[in-house]
Amino acid sequence: MMAGRTRRDEQVSATREALLSAAERLFAEHGVHAVANRQISEAAGQGNNAAVSYHFGTKIDLVRAIARRHAEGIEAGRLRMLAAIGDSTDLRDWVACAVRPVIEHVEALGAPSWYGRFIAQVTADPALRAVTTEEFAAASPSMQKLQDGLDRCLPDLPAEVHAERSAMTRHLITQMTAERERALADNEPTFRASWRDAANGLIDAVVALWQAPVTREA
Repeated sequence: MMAGRTRRDEQVSATREALLSAAERLFAEHGVHAVANRQISEAAGQGNNAAVSYHFGTKIDLVRAIARRHAEGIEAGRLRMLAAIGDSTDLRDWVACAVRPVIEHVEALGAPSWYGRFIAQVTADPALRAVTTEEFAAASPSMQKLQDGLDRCLPDLPAEVHAERSAMTRHLITQMTAERERALADNEPTFRASWRDAANGLIDAVVALWQAPVTREA
């Protein structure tokens, strides 16, 4: 009886993973709203068109599950970096903690990967962005420490400008990761030879963004 239950659990787990992988790829390539549950089931090799609803519920729940699938790995990388830099007062150290965990996670997925393009698709939609933001916040206690570190490096930056540049940073990381991922998948030229070099270039740009002057209207 126990062996039968174990096999059943393994089958369910394998089916869920296949559905998640298929959905992530299709959402990345076509957008969430352009993909039907039936297409996901077919791409995952499932004959039952209701497989997505059975295992995940709504499409929003499926998006949440894909985000959760990656959030823990990114968080683990960021926590390791934060532990290494301690109480650094070097802005570049803190920016690297925002950039490298994402870049390294996507690199570790191998090629082709779809996570970067998936996040770019969902963050373009206000409702889906709220879902993924909530999921990452739940899995990411490190983000508050990261924000605190940036605050210490830039104590004179007005709060509203800090919030604005945080949003700019997220957009740059998301879009540049997606652009490189897409180029690699399509065998097109990339700006940098490696993911590590891509992270270096992105860190350079984000550091400059945070250090940019603040213009005030007279």
